[in-house]
Amino acid sequence: VQLVESGGGLVQPGGSLRLSCAASGFTFSSERMSWYRQASGKERELVARITGSGDSAYVTDSLKGRFTISRDNAKNTVYLQMNSLKPEDTAAYYCFAVNKWGQGTQVTVSS
Repeated sequence: VQLVESGGGLVQPGGSLRLSCAASGFTFSSERMSWYRQASGKERELVARITGSGDSAYVTDSLKGRFTISRDNAKNTVYLQMNSLKPEDTAAYYCFAVNKWGQGTQVTVSS
C-alpha cells in the first residue's frame, strides 16, 4: 500500500489549494479515503472522508463550505479542495486508507 500526497505549499490567507493523494497497492474504488491534518503541537484531526464509490462524503463541520473532498477512481486519486484558507488551516495534511498513512504534505497559510 502506498499513499502519496502532493499539492501543499505556502498560500496567502483567502487563497486556495488542491491536495492530491495518489494511491496504489489496494483496490482503490472499494476503500473509503480520508484526509486528516495535524498542526504543530496539536493532535491529528479528521478533515474529510469519502466512500469508495464517491457517493457519500463527509467534511468536518468546522470546515464545511470551504473544504471539499472528491475522488477519481480511474486515477486512483483522492483530492481535497481547500478554499478561503485561513492561518489556522496551517498543518501537515495526511491521506489515510486501509489503516495506512501517507507521508503528509505541508500547508502553510501566511501573508
